[in-house]
Amino acid sequence: MPDQERVIRIRRPYLDLIANGTKTIEVRVGYPGMRRIHPGQLLAFEAGDAHCRTRVVKVSEYPSFEAMLDSEGNEAIGSEGMDRAELLAACREIYPPEKERLGVLAIHLCLAP
Repeated sequence: MPDQERVIRIRRPYLDLIANGTKTIEVRVGYPGMRRIHPGQLLAFEAGDAHCRTRVVKVSEYPSFEAMLDSEGNEAIGSEGMDRAELLAACREIYPPEKERLGVLAIHLCLAP
């Protein structure tokens, strides 16, 4: 039986970046539910009444946001022109240190029909 499409809530500016193909990596922390995300799975990102369907290409795990930023491209994670310090600050604004300690997931996406 194929996986059910999973709905994930996201802030509108990040949804728009995914929808226009700029943001191809969604960063989350290692909550048990997030750890079940796997390559091939369909994810529907939602912000209010806007949504965007994607397919997971790959999931990479890191011990911290710094380690993730050492390995993943800034442009694929945040908005165009954000540098490493701005991306790190944005991640930490969303996830406090106790959440970061759960591990950091870089979910690689492509747009799905």
